[in-house]
Order: sequence, then C-alpha cells, then structure tokens
Amino acid sequence: MSLTPSPSPSVSAEIGIIGGSGLYDMAELVDRREHTVTTPFGDPSGPYVLATLGGRRVAFLARHGAGHRLMPSELNYRANLYGFKSLGVKWILSASAVGSLREDYAPQHLVVPDQFFDRTHGRVSTFFGEGLVAHVAFAHPFCRPLSAVLYDAAVGAGATVHRGGTYVCMEGPQFSTVAESNAYRAAGFDIIGMTNLQEAKLAREAEICYTTLALVTDYDCWHPDHDSVTVDMIVANLTANAKMAQRVLAAAVDRLPIARDCECARALETAIITRPDAIPAAARARLSLLVDKYLDR
Repeated sequence: MSLTPSPSPSVSAEIGIIGGSGLYDMAELVDRREHTVTTPFGDPSGPYVLATLGGRRVAFLARHGAGHRLMPSELNYRANLYGFKSLGVKWILSASAVGSLREDYAPQHLVVPDQFFDRTHGRVSTFFGEGLVAHVAFAHPFCRPLSAVLYDAAVGAGATVHRGGTYVCMEGPQFSTVAESNAYRAAGFDIIGMTNLQEAKLAREAEICYTTLALVTDYDCWHPDHDSVTVDMIVANLTANAKMAQRVLAAAVDRLPIARDCECARALETAIITRPDAIPAAARARLSLLVDKYLDR
C-alpha cells in the first residue's frame, strides 16, 4: 500500500514550468493560486503558482525565488523537484539564461540542448542515500520526446532556435575566465549555464520528463567583440527574449500531454539496488512518493 496520497485535483497539475533569470512570471497564466509545498528535503524556492495556460493546468515556479534571491549554488533543487512530483507533475519545461560558446548560437537565439557536462561541485543532486540506493540511467539527460515538442513549438512561434548541443553546467556565481571559456569551446561544448544539471538529474529520479529552453544572452567571454559578460548585458537580452520565450512555452504546453513511453517515465524500474527488507523506515518514508510503486509489488 502506498504511504503517499495522490494530490487533490484542486492543487495538482501535470505540467510544470520553471522560470529562470528574467522569467519570474508568465502573463498568460490565469485562474492563479499560490500553493506552498513542504517537502522532506526542505522548502522550495517559493510557492508554486497553480494556474491555467491555454486551457491546461500548470504549476509555475520561479527558480531563484521572489526578487531573484537565490544563487545557483543555494538552490534547494531536491525540494523544488520533489514539490513538482507531489503536485502530480509529469512534464517539466524549464527556461534558463545561458552563454554561447559558438558563433552561430547568437544572443537572443534559443537552444534546446541534448547533453550536459558537469563543472559543479558540492551540490546535492540525488534524492537517494541514507539507506536507500538507486542508480538511474542518464546517458540522455533530457527527455527526447518532450525536447522535440519544445523545439517544434519554438519553430512554430517563429523563434531562431537550435536543436541539440552540450550545456556546460558551471558552479558560479562568477562568470568564466577566458581560459575556461576557450577550453570549453575546444572541447566542442555549445552553451554554458549554472542551474539545469541538478534539475535534470532529480527529474529523472522522480520519473518526470524534463527539457530546457535555453535563452542565449551573451557569448560568454571568448568572443573578441564580447570579452566581458555583465549583468546589464544579460538582462537586456533576456528582456528582449522574454516575450518569445513565453510564447514558446505556451505553445509547448498546448502540445501536451504526449505519450509517456520514454525512459524518463520508468527510470526507477530497474534502478533501485537496495533490498527492500534492508531499507530503513525513515528512508522508505522520505522517498515513498518515488519508490512505493516498485517496493510494494
């Protein structure tokens, strides 16, 4: 028997949206209500906005909190993703600002990446541990069907959008040095940001489909004509891109739901390695929302 009740229809949504730098809200959201979630991992970045977008119920979360109070390294990624799971979310569309490591991925362009390279350190990026161990597959870190939906929505909205690319997730909060930026380019990486990797890992463990709409704001610092990244530069380009980003996200929501026959939907099916009789009661209770359907069989 499951230890976790299903979310009430009045406080549930199948589609989640994570708004990043410059996208703290969406004007198209109607029938709004704020909902505060308490999780076994602490508090999310803020209340979830449960609303209707194009006739579909969504849960919106401002990644960095009200007024952009939280640095990438300070985000409680586990609480944010667990909160979405507790609301019944099956698909997450995230938006985030990135720097470009390629000439053809220009500021104000959009990118739907398909790979990650990890340059973070010390961030907690798993729900598991303390008596319950699982190893999910992560070779393809973004949900491929959902990424296709997002890309098609961007094309349909008239955006200049690139499909595919490796997102380097750096620790920050400082921007790159020129040596680092050139090293990433030499390695063949495409864009750089500070937030999405932990979200993707935790979404996979929670069996939530996850993809990213990356908003190019700058050329990092490798470009001879753009050798310094500033907050003013980023904000200016985000402001220019905000309406397009919202249009793309709304168009993607309009294309959902889709069949969940991807690896995301069954990521834990063969991932749990701890014997059920060896799992401490506290670990089982903490992770019941994720694991009960497999441990109760």
